[in-house]
Amino acid sequence: MQKTSTSIFTITVLVAALGYFVDIYDLLLFNIVRIDSLTEMGLSVAEVKTQGEFIISIQMLGLLIGGIIWGIMGDKKGRLSVLFGSIILYSLANIANGFVQTSNQYALTRFIAGIGLAGELGAGITLVTELVNKEKRGLSTSLVAGIGLLGAVAAFFISQNFNWRICYFIGGGLGFCLLLLRISVFESGMFTQTKLLGVSRGNFSMFFTSGKRFRKYACAILIGLPTWYVIGLLIAFSNNFAKEFGITETVLPKVSIMVAYAFISISDLLAGFVSQWLKSRKKALYIFYILTIISIIFFFNQQNGTAAGMYVICAALGFATGFWAIFVTMAAEQFGTNLRATAATTVPNMVRGSVPLIFLVFKWLQTVFSATLHPYITAAWVTGVLVMVTAIIAAYFTEETFGKDLNYTE
Repeated sequence: MQKTSTSIFTITVLVAALGYFVDIYDLLLFNIVRIDSLTEMGLSVAEVKTQGEFIISIQMLGLLIGGIIWGIMGDKKGRLSVLFGSIILYSLANIANGFVQTSNQYALTRFIAGIGLAGELGAGITLVTELVNKEKRGLSTSLVAGIGLLGAVAAFFISQNFNWRICYFIGGGLGFCLLLLRISVFESGMFTQTKLLGVSRGNFSMFFTSGKRFRKYACAILIGLPTWYVIGLLIAFSNNFAKEFGITETVLPKVSIMVAYAFISISDLLAGFVSQWLKSRKKALYIFYILTIISIIFFFNQQNGTAAGMYVICAALGFATGFWAIFVTMAAEQFGTNLRATAATTVPNMVRGSVPLIFLVFKWLQTVFSATLHPYITAAWVTGVLVMVTAIIAAYFTEETFGKDLNYTE
């Protein structure tokens, strides 16, 4: 019996990790092929920048909406329903993405793909947290994230050898291959028991009907903001920052993303051990916040630097923001079984969906600091200060969840 349980757990972790691998491959693929694909479609250099920001924002909006849809479904219909439904949607969307001819078509397919991608991580993490014993949860979810984040590295190397359209076809094909592997995964026992209790499941409004629950939910989102400030702005647009810093060599965003995610993967695995060693999610989170602040300071001190230096700093930023696994695990651990999938799915996608808001603040601050010597750079670091202060305050008010018993309902 013990051997069977171990086998089920191993398969679940493996499938969740591979699912997140495909998720990250597809999620970051646009940033990796953004310049090549939009240039090939006939856009000017200025349009590549503006349309790139627009398409990223639309994709993240899809993630935001999809997070709510799949989160509710995960608690109402089961974790497996999300794992099957979401992968079918984003696999089809990515195949369609390979046929787009205009930037509007591009934005539409990324929006649909975003909706599909939103369900992958939350459902996988929820399943893993409900299957493994409470003392080892952090290690298991870190394993899922560590393997999964290598999807961005795979996307980079595939993009080096294939046309961008083929890269999207490969992403869709990987999704359907994973779909076959998912047949071997079993539903969460905690969820099955909760169905018999007759309690309200997947009720998104419950996050807002209790002051204490709303505070927990808001803090769960805000502690993750630094990750996508770093990835969505600093790293994704590292080529634009390089020009502002006076770096004369060409900086390729796809290389920045690749090196960042290679180190995020290493860091996410390490984060689980740090959390385990400290017996605390919050202490581990604070350590990575400190590393993030140090890396951001180095990022904004690259005047007349080099492309190699930019890539090294992007690697440091990636390593510093490798607390994604801790962040998502904390979201899952904050709430009862009847709201756990909703929380674990919506929270990371709320953070991803914050990218358009971060862009809005960033652009507004450029007008505020238009009289300064470098408004683009000034607006970016001020945005970073706002993000980091918000995250640290939210972390302070977040409860410690290490070793928490999850077999309860809201």
